[in-house]
Amino acid sequence: MNHRGENVSAITADLLRSEFHYDPETGIFTNRVLRRSAKPGDRAGTMKPNGYRRIGIQKRYYYEHRLAWLYMTGSWPDGEIDHANGDPSDNRWCNLRQATRSQQGANRPIQKNNTTGLKGVQWHKVRKRWMASISVNKKAICLGFFDTREAAYEAYCTASDKFYGPYARVA
Repeated sequence: MNHRGENVSAITADLLRSEFHYDPETGIFTNRVLRRSAKPGDRAGTMKPNGYRRIGIQKRYYYEHRLAWLYMTGSWPDGEIDHANGDPSDNRWCNLRQATRSQQGANRPIQKNNTTGLKGVQWHKVRKRWMASISVNKKAICLGFFDTREAAYEAYCTASDKFYGPYARVA
């Protein structure tokens, strides 16, 4: 078993390719063989409430984006698989990339409870100024205090690009 609970010794790329077809242009898996409730050619897997799709193989469930990696590369990913556009149901090959947990976190959209409307920016009540901060490897880094929220956001964007490069999602 790997850290994701996947029984990697049982599911190989050859087994996956013999039972399913993956279209890297659309990101869709279809059945190659008759399955319990699906015939060859039917779309494989089910959508989960978290927005990710899963496929059952040999009495275990696997996330489609991780199966796409196995299908295309022949091996399980070393760590996380990030959806570059942030859509967990978009499993097109061009949208998938390996990432650390920290990089994946940097690619998350602005949180629903954000009251400033800008990622990485919050109002500091004591100092009565806008504060910019970023999290890197589970550590919060204060980027400074600013007179405007726009200046704080600019500091966050610069730091996000510095620490996360192409994984940085600032909006």
